[in-house]
Amino acid sequence: MIGCSCAVCRNSKGRNRRWRPSGLLRTRGKQFLIDSGPDFREQALHFGIDHLDGVLITHTHFDHIAGLDELRSFYLVSRTKLPVLVSEASLKDLQARYDYLFQKKAPGISLSAQLDFQVLQGDRGETQFLGVPLRYVSYEQGGMQVNGYRFGPLAYISDIRHYPETLIKDLQGVEILILSVLRREASFMHFSIKEGIEFAKEVGAERTYFTHIGHELEHESTEETLPKGFNLAYDGLILEI
Repeated sequence: MIGCSCAVCRNSKGRNRRWRPSGLLRTRGKQFLIDSGPDFREQALHFGIDHLDGVLITHTHFDHIAGLDELRSFYLVSRTKLPVLVSEASLKDLQARYDYLFQKKAPGISLSAQLDFQVLQGDRGETQFLGVPLRYVSYEQGGMQVNGYRFGPLAYISDIRHYPETLIKDLQGVEILILSVLRREASFMHFSIKEGIEFAKEVGAERTYFTHIGHELEHESTEETLPKGFNLAYDGLILEI
């Protein structure tokens, strides 16, 4: 947090050093990025991400899309537009915020990220993205539509506050749940830790990893208070299924 001098914000090492949340999924020979936030360049350099097959966008808040311009580098290498999966609502918002991404490539014009947007049909359902089957769900955060994604036994549910009853049904059978919580107290935009635990238990997930955590939560001391099967995520966390 800019301007904060708390112990977490002053810690430049260890698991309290946090970039903005996103995920890298490797499945069926493909490598997908979930959200491209403002820290994506540093994340890609640090973790050696030298190629992507596609990108999935959860929603269009700054901390989840501000790294879209950095995706230009992948086109310079592959000369192929990068497929991006979005909802219709997210696409409309991107067209308003990043109008230059939708202009045709032409000589004499600065080259932007070359993206091939693919639109989800409806609020929930099943689809294939580059041959990989997935389920998508929708819920609302502060008036904005957010999409969660499920790949078999793993689900990525970020920026959740209010949700339809169908969401629990769509997540039944999930073994690993990646779920956003912000702090111990509830907020208008995010689950509290208690609410996150209750949600994960209702889903029936075997393991839950909390992401999108605020600086109020020191990693080690917070983990000590979590029940079995619950952990804080951290930069570089690797989960294998």
